[in-house]
Amino acid sequence: MTFITLEHILAHTSFFLLFFVTFIYWGKFLYINIKTITILGEISMKIACFCITSFLLIRWVSSGHFPLSNLYESSMFLSWNFTLIHLILENKSKNTWLSIITAPSAMLAHGFATLSLPKEMQESLFLVPALQSHWLMMHVTMMMLIWANEAWGSYWNWDPKETWALITWLIFAIYLHTRMIKGWQGKKPAIIASLGFFIVWICYLGVNLLGKGLHSYGWLV
Repeated sequence: MTFITLEHILAHTSFFLLFFVTFIYWGKFLYINIKTITILGEISMKIACFCITSFLLIRWVSSGHFPLSNLYESSMFLSWNFTLIHLILENKSKNTWLSIITAPSAMLAHGFATLSLPKEMQESLFLVPALQSHWLMMHVTMMMLIWANEAWGSYWNWDPKETWALITWLIFAIYLHTRMIKGWQGKKPAIIASLGFFIVWICYLGVNLLGKGLHSYGWLV
């Protein structure tokens, strides 16, 4: 059995399980609370997390790089993060109300990767030259600038992804300033945080869908 076959099995199995878990937790939200089904949902989420973890590890081994090189791999990694957050919160708080958010979030991120993106992107390919760097796993804050200089010969290029990332940082810097320095509470900081959340998705998803700029490999390699 090849790595590709294993990846397909794990991807489809985990998506089915996440869909099933989402159905269960939304059923509980609508007051359909049966203990046996709840336990089945918890087990299914653990199996889904295991499947996505195995998928990412196999992709890592087969490709030779950490699976964050394009929109497909990053979406699967995001889905894995949601499943992990789900399990941690459920284990610590014993309260399942957050599961109505984490479970569908994991399913939607996974579904976007496996059902919406083109097959060409889902294949494991060699990294483009700009990503052939040890900075791939940790390109945040100042490290992103160092990597940009290494890959393109400049610390800042006003690339769409870079620009929206800067806007994201500024929005959340304003949020922290208003909360910690100004002491804002309630509606005003909530509006800023909501705007920041929206901007994050523009930076992560919207810019990639445009397929323009130095980061266009995130859409199609």
